[in-house]
Amino acid sequence: MLGAVDSARVSPVFVGRGDELTALVVALARAATGEPQAVVVAGEAGVGKTRLLEEFLTAARAAGAVAAVGGCVEIGADGLPFAPVSTVLRSLHRRLGEELTAAAAGQEGELARLLPELGETTREWHEEDGRARLFELTARLLESLSRERTLVLAVEDLHWADRSTRELLAYLFRSLDRARLVIVATYRSDDIHRRHPLRPFLAELDRLRTVRRIELPRLSREEVRAQMAGIQGVETPEHGLVEQVFERSEGNPFFVEELTVGGTACGISDSLRDLLLVRVEALPETAQQVARIAAEGGSEIEHALLAAVARLPEDELIEALRAAVGANILAPTQDGDGYRFRHALVREAVSEDLLPGERVRLNRRYAEALEEDPSLVRTDERAARLASYWYAARDVPRALPAVLDAAVAARRRYAYAEQLRLLDRALELWEEADPETRRALRSFAHTDVYPACDREDETLRYLDLLAETVSAAQLSGERKRALAVVKRALRMLDENREPLRAAWFWTQRSKLAQSTGQGDGWEELGRAQELVRGLPPSPVHAEVLANAAAWGSTHEPGPEIFTTAQRAVELASLVGAESIELHARLTLGSLRVFSGDVDGGLVEMAEVARCVVERGEVGVMGRCHVNLSSALEGVGRSEQAVEVAEEGLRVAHRFGLRDTRAWLRNNMAESLVALGRWEEADAALAATRRLESSARPRGSAALKKAHLALRRGDVDQAARQLAEAWKHHGTHDPQPQYTIPLARLEMEIEAARGRPLQARRVLEEALDRGFPLSTERYAWPLLYSALAVEADARGLPAAEPGRAEVLERIRRAAGELPRLVPVWAAHGLMVDAELLRAQGRDDPDRWAEAVAAFERLSRPFRLAQARYRRAESLLDTGGDREEAADLLTRAHATAVRLGAVPLRESVERLAGRARVVLGAARGGTGAPQEPPADPVESFGLTPRERDVLRLVAAGRSNRQIAEALFISPKTASVHVSNILAKLDVSGRGEAAAMAHRLRLVEPADEAGRAAV
Repeated sequence: MLGAVDSARVSPVFVGRGDELTALVVALARAATGEPQAVVVAGEAGVGKTRLLEEFLTAARAAGAVAAVGGCVEIGADGLPFAPVSTVLRSLHRRLGEELTAAAAGQEGELARLLPELGETTREWHEEDGRARLFELTARLLESLSRERTLVLAVEDLHWADRSTRELLAYLFRSLDRARLVIVATYRSDDIHRRHPLRPFLAELDRLRTVRRIELPRLSREEVRAQMAGIQGVETPEHGLVEQVFERSEGNPFFVEELTVGGTACGISDSLRDLLLVRVEALPETAQQVARIAAEGGSEIEHALLAAVARLPEDELIEALRAAVGANILAPTQDGDGYRFRHALVREAVSEDLLPGERVRLNRRYAEALEEDPSLVRTDERAARLASYWYAARDVPRALPAVLDAAVAARRRYAYAEQLRLLDRALELWEEADPETRRALRSFAHTDVYPACDREDETLRYLDLLAETVSAAQLSGERKRALAVVKRALRMLDENREPLRAAWFWTQRSKLAQSTGQGDGWEELGRAQELVRGLPPSPVHAEVLANAAAWGSTHEPGPEIFTTAQRAVELASLVGAESIELHARLTLGSLRVFSGDVDGGLVEMAEVARCVVERGEVGVMGRCHVNLSSALEGVGRSEQAVEVAEEGLRVAHRFGLRDTRAWLRNNMAESLVALGRWEEADAALAATRRLESSARPRGSAALKKAHLALRRGDVDQAARQLAEAWKHHGTHDPQPQYTIPLARLEMEIEAARGRPLQARRVLEEALDRGFPLSTERYAWPLLYSALAVEADARGLPAAEPGRAEVLERIRRAAGELPRLVPVWAAHGLMVDAELLRAQGRDDPDRWAEAVAAFERLSRPFRLAQARYRRAESLLDTGGDREEAADLLTRAHATAVRLGAVPLRESVERLAGRARVVLGAARGGTGAPQEPPADPVESFGLTPRERDVLRLVAAGRSNRQIAEALFISPKTASVHVSNILAKLDVSGRGEAAAMAHRLRLVEPADEAGRAAV
């Protein structure tokens, strides 16, 4: 049933797999419509997985699909990294040639990690982003190649797959959305014991509705009869033999074949091992010798390498191979360059039949042959196979450096799990190595930051190995393992002699404490800062300060953190640590924004983003547009924030940064909510969910969903999303950017459920924590919501005790918050007015100030709230009823448009109580519409187009407009064209004149300030 078909020995009849083949053909048909398919075929060894796959691939090729097959390789510490994926891509490259090269254009250096034929790999990135980027680029490559035809990619022997291959396949199964693609993977189910690494992968697949599992059963008695008839070439096999074969094989097709072919001549063996070796032992002695050599070489063996190890005359080797192939022991590989055993069970039996000394000797010969001529195997496999051969040869002095070289090669391919397994093997070999071997190792420090070892000191070499292990464990997600190794290193270190190494390990311990939920990491960073204090400038020193500044910017921003960020920039620049410098500059820019230098800080952040993209600094890229769009939203420039996020999405897509895309979608959703574009925000959050991002982005998305649900009146949904947000953000590392909005939402949910005292408790806890610098965007809305709760609860007997004290605390907190930018000032006016309402001293004039402030901003929901409260205040104090009615109509129209149910209902209740007519009934026209607040609305100019018009009126060029608004010149040109069309003018001069004549913009001397 398996492997190459030989009509004399293997059944030409495909038996008993009709339903399974039909399922695969159906998957092919669905894929042809653009719906990607994933099928996993399971079955015990010999049950016919490969034969089923061959039949399906034949059908797929006949239907016009392009098919490629890759097999997982049983070699090394945990498989050969990405071996089947590389084989598949290599096959596609041979078939599609220039088309694949064109599809990979611009990213050849990254994709070369999987397909070396694309050229030299680019600089490696010691970041999770590098691996995620490689996965995303692979998905995009397959999507591109499948536009013109259906692709069928098959991966065999998944039970031998390395972890990196498993994770890449899982990524493809999850992320491919529209592609004419079928991925089929097979695995040996009887090998999957309780602790087999494939088990979690299979459990994850079970949760994906897009993946189909097929379990191949054994053959029935009649199916065995049909198989035997095909093998023997007879219509009806002898009944007694059929019964005997069926009983002994138990319906396993491979055993049926072996018993039918070998059992008739040699008798039915009681030993499975003997059965598997029957055909091998029937070979000539030289062919048996070649089979034993091939069995120890790996799942597949190149002809040239086999020849080098066999050391036979060429003609004699060819004759031996011909005999082995003719007996269906060996078969040519797909690329025609080597050989494989027709079935893995036979290879395993031959290998197990070797004597221990024989196995050691053969592995030594393989290693020596490969060292003498590295071209005997493909470049991407060389290091891993050499390490495996020397390790199996029990030669520690040669195995240790070979294993370390293989670990470096795995790192360059972002195969961090395999790198970690190899490093664990190196740690094992280190204990057996003699001092001379240890000292002879060249430096393998894992980053430019970690101090290079310049002395032949065994302890330092070992610390290098531990540092490399920490890095690999972190990047492969094994953070607890990384933390254990860090602790081990710190116990060994003499901090007085090696302060830089100690500081590096303490910095890693800080990161790990945060990521494993064992603290906020500040104590560890403090220790690292103490160690580098007073030392000469170094990359380690710069990294410590950059990490301290980044930590402080999200936890306790202030003057001291500002100084730390400045020093980090200076040190990094001095020692030439470019990535660290860009990280630190980004942090410093953010701190400048919220320290008062808003424009200067934003310019700095935009410049870092530009540099990062130009240089391809992937390690920093993830932060740039995320932080810049967040900073812009924080100071109320929501339109700009959306544009920066959109630009960031294009960059992230280009470089394959999936988590970055999730963060940017989150940021975009926050800005879109503020702008009143709630449906677009929903779409952005849905895209975040599809991206299958890590915990923090998912928690942030849940926070935004809770916010929207509450504004729409779905309190239960808001509560569920809030619980989800808390779960992802955790409690071990409370960052104000999360805890403040979480507290506000929890407080609003409690109030919506009629529990003002619980809401007050949440508020008091938030006030106890305080509002650090840069949290104004979150603090002002929280204070307003708290005052709204207190004002609505005024007069309730249960809420009166302690009420005055709470209002005083809110007043003091508001007094300490800056009103530096218009959006903070507008929120501050809302808080001032709401405080008076909560005290029973409602003032329409204060609400008028808030309304006027928000009319100058693109914040429709807040504007509607202010109008509603202003109208309420006018009606309660006997003010202008006509103005109140107009305000309520406007607020109602906005609430209806947004779907803000609680606000709409509040407006309607107030209007009903005051007998005010809303909407169409007031004016006698159509559906309720919000009348234009200023001339801009009559021309249909968006807030962004108004910003551009201000700069056009000031005489700015498109490039100057782009620089001022943090957009591209092309985008600025598009805005200008739209403006000219909407104003119905012929040029920029006419547009500027009309803008001034109709007072569409501020005076010229204010244009630059207002636009930025």
